[in-house]
Amino acid sequence: MNTEYLESFVKVVEYKSIAEAARRLNMTPGAVAARVRTLEEELACALIQRSGQTVKPTEAGLRVFDRAKALIQNARDLQAVASTGTLAGEFKLGVFPSALTTHLPVVLEGFCSTHSELSLYIAYGVSAELCRKVHAGQLDIAIVIEPPFAINKTCEWLTLQEEPLIVIAPPQYAGRDAHDLLLNEPFIRYDRAAHSGKLVDRYLKDNHIVPRQRIEIDSLLTIVSLVERGVGVSLVPDSFSIWYQKTGIVKIPLPERTPIRRIGLIWDKQGPRVALAQALVEHASKVFS
Repeated sequence: MNTEYLESFVKVVEYKSIAEAARRLNMTPGAVAARVRTLEEELACALIQRSGQTVKPTEAGLRVFDRAKALIQNARDLQAVASTGTLAGEFKLGVFPSALTTHLPVVLEGFCSTHSELSLYIAYGVSAELCRKVHAGQLDIAIVIEPPFAINKTCEWLTLQEEPLIVIAPPQYAGRDAHDLLLNEPFIRYDRAAHSGKLVDRYLKDNHIVPRQRIEIDSLLTIVSLVERGVGVSLVPDSFSIWYQKTGIVKIPLPERTPIRRIGLIWDKQGPRVALAQALVEHASKVFS
């Protein structure tokens, strides 16, 4: 049985959409649909069905889903064992999107040099989703924004960074009061549905600030890029993602105490690769100390 076809089926079920599964797999929707049809023919049963604008698994699809994920991972582990000689299999690391170009390269730079035989699979997604995948054993460890819910008893958490909110603005606004900028300049808002956006919204409401909103988006890196180009000002976590900025923006501290966003690691302390996870935790804690 072709594990690539199984992976297409799993992605369709996970994202409830053939189009989104295709985007994640870097394929066309038609190719993903064809793979699922071939799998259905091989198993002699329907695996998915449309429900309005979404796709959901059939009863048979639900029965197959967990086994399919296990088969995919077993295949990845076999490939890792064959290519590297290590018995650990493939090490699965999750990363939230903003950290893909900031935290992840910094952590892996030294870790990969000391674990030269490591076979690593990187998954990205929103932090809450990554936490659930660690809980379920689908990931060994993840770099995430601290979730608003309690982590599973089988998992552990380590805070790497604490990020208070800060105003970012084009350089010509240096010296202006933070609240004055938020009230009077075009505002680029962190999406209120995101955890970080909720922290921003809380600060604005607590201080009775109603900004002149121009854009709302769930992407810190895009917000920073828009501010660099003079589109507006923003209120964001003082993140590692913007520490490298030297001339394109100015950071203006807030006069009041702010909510804190915490970036950290969550890992499965009972997983098959817990020794590697612990090694990455120790390395990351030194890097960000």
